[in-house]
Parts: sequence; structure tokens; C-alpha cells
Amino acid sequence: MALTESGYKPRIIDDKIARYMGLFGALSIEGPKWCGKTWTALNHANSVVYMLDPENDYATREAAKLNPAAILTGKKPLLVDEWQEVPGIWDAVRFASDRTKGKGLYILTGSVTPRTGSFAHSGAGRIARIRMRTMSLFESGDSSGSVSLSGLFKGGKIEPGASGLSQEKLIDLAIRGGWPENVGVAKKDAGILPEQYNLALARTDITSIDNARRNPEMVLHLLAAVARTNATPALLNTIATDVQARFGQVARQTVAEYLSILSRLYVIEEIPQWFPELRDKLRLRKTPKRMLADPSIAISALRASPSELARDPRTLGGIFESLCLRDLLVYTEASGAKLSHYRDANGLEVDAIVELGTQWAGIEIKMGTHRVEEGATSLKRLRDKLVSKGASAPAWLCVITGGGPLYTRDDGINVIPVDCMKP
Repeated sequence: MALTESGYKPRIIDDKIARYMGLFGALSIEGPKWCGKTWTALNHANSVVYMLDPENDYATREAAKLNPAAILTGKKPLLVDEWQEVPGIWDAVRFASDRTKGKGLYILTGSVTPRTGSFAHSGAGRIARIRMRTMSLFESGDSSGSVSLSGLFKGGKIEPGASGLSQEKLIDLAIRGGWPENVGVAKKDAGILPEQYNLALARTDITSIDNARRNPEMVLHLLAAVARTNATPALLNTIATDVQARFGQVARQTVAEYLSILSRLYVIEEIPQWFPELRDKLRLRKTPKRMLADPSIAISALRASPSELARDPRTLGGIFESLCLRDLLVYTEASGAKLSHYRDANGLEVDAIVELGTQWAGIEIKMGTHRVEEGATSLKRLRDKLVSKGASAPAWLCVITGGGPLYTRDDGINVIPVDCMKP
């Protein structure tokens, strides 16, 4: 019987976990702290080992350092929480899975990507890896789920409707973020958890990852610098210049190192450039979109109040795009699709490309309904450009908005408020 905690809110990723446990000996669930990995893993486990249990001076962790296999004795599936504390556990789990040939024996959860070389074997074929993120609006109960993105690939049609979002509500959702513990918290207190998350990240997590001393203030400033370019293809030099303006001549390599560690902590995520398979090579920019793992992290880093966000459409637009991309990442992860973005050397940009098998779809993100036409124009330009060069036509195109009507335009482009989506 699974160890599901009372009050557990089912996550979209639950179905994928159950499926993969029937295919692999072990499963690694990876993502930022506080996103709900442990609770979700308990929903699929029959026993658990906590590597950060302080009982008897962290006796479990110390025992694992001496012999990782010794802690893998619980009823299967066995969850090993924060396994990266003893990287040798990975090899022990891989070996045990390989030896027994069983399926769904172990679940690993981790909030840090260990350094390359921390374990001997990649685990390929034995340990599947799944990325978990903070809650999407559909998971937190803030999306009606009127439109299934995977259903659109199957030819599904949109039933006209309307969003329940106002700008005020949208700002509240972004400040609260997708943290499971923050769902249901009073509006006046919703910003406290993200603030504490950033402080813990700057003061403890960034150092504990390799016991190297780092400047907490620089970490907080770097989060703000990334937030200012959130969900854009910002070059490292742009972010480094922002940091140098505050701290003087900080080496570009130092900034790159901090960003790398934040990525290992799953706080920063990169959305790659899309390269359509065409005979004629297109001139494309290769810079990925860099975004923070949750919009609340960006808002807290910027110290932006609700009223300040309401008065600053540019900043709010960037926050809205990161919220939409987070939800799209959750939904595409569930369906096995890939998310990327498109930007060519001639200035044509499309915010998101979803690939499912051999099909693709284009998405523009425009918070205000008055910008739907602008988004639709970019989508049609991309479609026409690629089709003229021999690419397949998109399965569907859509503009995601921050509220307003849900409908399909006369040109076939869907207009979908963010609180109407599901996988």
C-alpha cells in the first residue's frame, strides 16, 4: 500500500511515474526543492529512506556512505529521498535493478544534479529520469482545463468559452506561485514562502552544494538579473553586465559558475531553440530562453508588489510568459512532447514550439487580448516561411492570453486563456 500523505493533491506527473515504473527498475524524480517531489513519490512507494533524517546524527546517511546497498532493504517500491547526499546510491540502485531484473523497485528524489563523475554509470535502461516542476494552474485548481493541448494534436476542436481571470487574479497567482504548500494560503501571506525560498537558496543551498563559500547578496542580485530577462534569450554577457553594475568587476566566469549551480538546483531552466528539419539550413539564433523555475521566484527577487506589477506592463508581461511556459513544460512533460522556442536572424520570434512525434504546433504568449493580432501575425509568418521551405504544416497554432474569451479565429488560430489549459 502506497505511503500517500493525507491531503495530497494529485499531480499530472503521477500517470507518467506509474507508467515508467512498469518499464524501468528504478525512477529518478528531479526538480527544485519544495515543488512536491517527496509527496508525489510517497504516492507510489511502499517504504522510504530519508537521507536527511537527523536522527542519531544522520545515521542513515552515514551508513549509506559506508555501504549504499545496505539501505536498499525496504519493501518495494522503496523511495530514497534526497539520494544525491550519497551519490553512490545511484550505482547501488542501478546494480540492484540490473541484478533482479524487476520493475518499479526504487524511486529516487533529488533537488540537486550531482557533479559529472559522482557515479560510475549513467543508469541508462535501468533508471528513468523525470523532471518535476512547481504546480501548474490546472494542478492547483486554477484552470478549468477546457482545452487539452494533447487533444489538439488529435484534431480536437475548441468550444467557445471565457476565462475567469482578471489582471488582479493573475498577479495573485504569480505571487503565490506553484508551490504545493502555498496553495490556499491567505493572499496577504502568499509572497512569504517565495521570499524564504530565495533567502534559503542564497544563504544555504548555493553553498551546501559543494561547500564552497559564495556571496549571498550576489546570488539574490543574480536572481533579480535573471528575472529582469525572464523567459528571454538573454546572453550571459547581458546578465554579467547587470551583476557587474552592482558588484564591480565580477568575472564573467564567476557569473557563469553561479548560473550553472542554480541550474543544478533546478532554479533556472533553459528552453532550447527549435531547429526544424529542413534541407535548406535556416539562419537561426542558438541562444536558449533562460527562465526561473517559478514566477514567484522572479517576483520575490525583484521585490515587486502587486501594485507595482499592475503599473509595469513590461515586467508583468515577462512574469506572465514565465508562468505560461512553466505550465507548458508541465503539460508537455506529461504527454511526452518537447517544448522549445523559435528565433531567426531576421527577427521572427515565436514564444513556444511544441513537438509531439512528427507533429508541431506554434504558440505565442500575449497577456492582453489587444495583442492577439500581433501574436497571430507572428505565427502565420512562421507557418508560411517553413511550409514554403518544405516543412510540414503545424498541427495547430494558438495565442495564450491572460484572460478574456476562448475561441478559434476565422484564420484557424486558437485563442486560449492560460486558465483554460490542461495537458
